[in-house]
Amino acid sequence: MLDVRRLRLLRELSIRGTLAEVAEALQYSPSSVSQQLALLEKEVGVELLRKTGRRVQLTPQAEVLVTHTAQLLETMEQAEADLAASLTTVTGTVRIAVFQSAALALMPDTLTRMATTYPEVRIEMIQREPETALHETWARDFDLVIAEQYPGHAAPRYPELDRVKLTTDAIRLAVPASDGGTAIRSLADTAELPWVMEPRGAASRHWAEQACRSAGFEPDVRFETADLQAQARLIESGNAVALMPDLVWTGRGTTARLLELPGKPHRTIFTSVRRSSVQRPAILAARETLAAAAAAVAGEDAR
Repeated sequence: MLDVRRLRLLRELSIRGTLAEVAEALQYSPSSVSQQLALLEKEVGVELLRKTGRRVQLTPQAEVLVTHTAQLLETMEQAEADLAASLTTVTGTVRIAVFQSAALALMPDTLTRMATTYPEVRIEMIQREPETALHETWARDFDLVIAEQYPGHAAPRYPELDRVKLTTDAIRLAVPASDGGTAIRSLADTAELPWVMEPRGAASRHWAEQACRSAGFEPDVRFETADLQAQARLIESGNAVALMPDLVWTGRGTTARLLELPGKPHRTIFTSVRRSSVQRPAILAARETLAAAAAAVAGEDAR
């Protein structure tokens, strides 16, 4: 009988790439991970790892075990979900990964509602960029991810993860209330102005750059920050312009002028969980509560 814990270490190595990263993710020492994998090799009687420089590479036989381990972990998670569903109370921990504007606009209300309606569920939240968070949820670091998708920029997909739309929010051109007499009326009018954007690699950055290029200019990106609250302050203080999703302004308002863009583009916000855990009562409760919080925000925006 193969040891499931050792099989999981092998799968983690296939996902994370190095023994050190596996050790950090599972809170083991690198030497302990190495020893457990050596024992697994003895159990199966074939070579599983080969050294390539300072790294190790999985053999074809190891890849066979990884595939079966993934199926085994899904079955075990499904069994846990079915067991939890058989109980009369909703309990457990839900680890949520969420990007900044959703954390600010949706999570406070969600946490308050969860504490009231499902007091025995523990919610743990960590801020992550959506692309990273989707991968980490697939890798079992999180139970649920709140992610985003910009028009024409598809978020990564993993067969093991489902995808449920949570809400949408408009993307608008945000400019200072006083534009210094430049009379900004459209995206093209910002061609000579300083911009603030998220760092390169972010979906929002790529989308914003493409929008500016479609308007006939290359944006003068003088300021880079992943902190949308910092971006908002730069705009409101008259130091920059930006393309901002409406969710950023939830609960705080703004002195900036928000201008419609051609086609009225919207960002889609969705949740993803592993399909094997989708029926776990605590996850169902978290999704239900997130949907209620998103509906409340949409109602406020409509007013």
